[in-house]
This record gives sequence, structure tokens and C-alpha cells, in this order.
Amino acid sequence: MNIGTIALAAALALLPCAFAGFAMGMATGKAVDATARQPEASGKIQSILIMGLALTESCAIYGFVTALIMIFTMR
Repeated sequence: MNIGTIALAAALALLPCAFAGFAMGMATGKAVDATARQPEASGKIQSILIMGLALTESCAIYGFVTALIMIFTMR
């Protein structure tokens, strides 16, 4: 297989990592806004935020692992 094709595939597999960072920043900002508006609901907001961040981070990890598998097995 062509090395350029592998590099392109790995780069596309790493896109979720970049978008996960952006999404985590947006989610954290929205959670801070929600907590500022309703401080009494901060516990519920925090638990939902942590669950969402964990799911987003798992998507980034899957993309990273997929890229590593492509790089090291498709030579």
C-alpha cells in the first residue's frame, strides 16, 4: 500500500481527536454558563458534564488508536 494513502488515512482517523478538544471546550463553557445562571443546579450540571466529557474523550481515544493501528500494520 502507498505510504501517502496510509498517511492520509491516519490523518483522517485523527480528526476526532481535534474535534473532541473543540467539543470539550464548548461543553465546559456551556456548563460554566449554566452554573452561573443556576448555582443551585451545579451538582446535576457537573455530573452530566463529566459523563459527556468522558464519552467525547473515548471518541478521541478510538480515533487515536485507529490511527496507530493503521500506521503500524499497513506498511
